[in-house]
Formats: sequence, structure tokens, C-alpha cells
Amino acid sequence: MIKVALTGGIGSGKSAAGDFFEDLGAVVVDADQLARDVIERGTDGFDELVATFGDEVLTNGILDRSKLGQVVFSDPGARKTLEAIIHPRVAEAFDEIVEDSPADSVIIYQIPILVETIEKMGQDRFDYIITVEATLENRISRLKSRGLKGYEIEARMKAQATDEQRAEIADLIFKNDGDLDSLLRQVENVYEDVLLPRARANIS
Repeated sequence: MIKVALTGGIGSGKSAAGDFFEDLGAVVVDADQLARDVIERGTDGFDELVATFGDEVLTNGILDRSKLGQVVFSDPGARKTLEAIIHPRVAEAFDEIVEDSPADSVIIYQIPILVETIEKMGQDRFDYIITVEATLENRISRLKSRGLKGYEIEARMKAQATDEQRAEIADLIFKNDGDLDSLLRQVENVYEDVLLPRARANIS
């Protein structure tokens, strides 16, 4: 088994890279999806979140992620409080997935805020780190095509690490300013030449 962190700034294309890894047979885990799951209504994460932020982040008793986003992206202290609720639960959920995966798995952990959480998680938690980069112009264009407004894009980018910080901890950088075929070739090369052989070697 080999555990790979796949990171990159918002709009860089890490989700597309993750989809390609999954098509090749990797076990792909989306940290954002885990983060949503651990604060769903009925979980202890939901209860702690409401106790912390109040009913103002709810709509008809259901967590309103837009309202929560407005609170945490405008207040670094609130964001850290939210992370303290979510991150330990996400780490536990990820560990359970790893335990349930076959011994020769290539596990891709798709995580946008790796640099921001690496001290708490421990860099040795992963055997290999990949970051996806794209020009600021391309990232903004992609995000606008998803319906995000300029101020929303700016706030989310400011809340994330820089390309330089991500590159500093990465074993490999994908450049994603071309078409999807170019990204796919990069994914295929590292999967077939590096990750899959290492995953198989670890059980031999």
C-alpha cells in the first residue's frame, strides 16, 4: 500500500487528476466529502458545530453551508474553530478507509489544505505528495465557470497556502494549464512508473 496526498489550490484541477487516478484503479478519498460527512445532521460533529456557531448557520434545521462559509471565510479565528471540529473526525474517517483497503492499494487522498494541516497530520502520514498547479488566470476562469463570484474566489484563495508552499513539500508537481489529455498523461506516468510499483513492492 502507498498513501499519496494529492493537493493543489482551488481551481487548479486536482479533482480532475483524482478522477483520472480513480479510473486507473486507485482508491481515491476526497477530504472535502469526508468533511461534509462528519458534520451531517445526526452526527456528533453537527451537534458540536451548532453548539459552537449557533442556529445562524442552519436553515430549517439543516446546515446551510453557504451561511457557514460566509462566517468562516471572513474570520480566520472562526475558520480555525471549524477546523478543530472537522479535521480530527476527517482524519479518523480516512484511517478507517485505509484499514479497509487491500494491502496493495494506491490510496489517493485528495486534500486542498494539506500544507495548512500538515503539522497536525504529520508529513510522514503520506508516502508521496503531488501538487497540481495552474496559472492564476486559468484558475479564476475555471472557478467563474462554476458560478463563483470574484469576491468568493478571492476569499477562498487567500485562505489557502501558496503554490510555493505546496511545491516545497511535494515530491511531484502536475502542470495543468493545457488540456485534460495533458493532465491524464502526467497521472498515468506517475501511477504506472512510480506509485503502482511501490504499492506492490511494499507487500512483497
